[in-house]
Amino acid sequence: MVLICGIDEAGRGPVIGPLVICGVLINEKDLPKLQALNPKDSKLLTSKRRSELEKRIKQVVKDYKIIKVSPKEIDNAVESKTLNLNWLEAIKCAEIINSLKPNTVFLDCPSNNINAFSDYLKNYLDNKKTSLICSHKADQKYMVVSAASIIAKTTRDFEIEKIKEKIGIDFNSGYPSDKKTQEFLKKYHNKFPDIFRKSWASYKNIKKAKQKSLAEF
Repeated sequence: MVLICGIDEAGRGPVIGPLVICGVLINEKDLPKLQALNPKDSKLLTSKRRSELEKRIKQVVKDYKIIKVSPKEIDNAVESKTLNLNWLEAIKCAEIINSLKPNTVFLDCPSNNINAFSDYLKNYLDNKKTSLICSHKADQKYMVVSAASIIAKTTRDFEIEKIKEKIGIDFNSGYPSDKKTQEFLKKYHNKFPDIFRKSWASYKNIKKAKQKSLAEF
């Protein structure tokens, strides 16, 4: 029995909410079932289509694992002397691989340096014989990674909706380029500190601007 794993993340760039990493595990003989669903990179699908596919993917795969990385954990890695966001993601991917125990892994590489990322990740693997294929745009090349991308994205969207419900404010996507997110960040960066990635330039710039205007006042 050959077990194949695909890994991808959603929410690497936003200033609000968690980074979600997903790994799906499928028996090689079940790949035609996954192919029949025609999973695509989650960014190419509508929200409705992602939700439909997520349910069907979960029925076809042997197992899956989701890791949600909080803003605080992201900030700790970004501001650490020994870690960064890529290394943190590699450690979390290794955690998924160690849990699912596949023979082969296809992974969407977040780093420009694929070899360095692969080597770092391998240090954290329990089974050093696991075959690891790291690639850019893996979510467009390998359907197991597309499947992981869909679950990661629907999970991240659900987490964002939960935050909006809890605070009672719609900030839209949570991405720094989003006008509604920018306005929300300006107004509420102090009121809801736990939901923001404070190591992001967009958050730091708001804090600096506020401090400067207070100093001038």
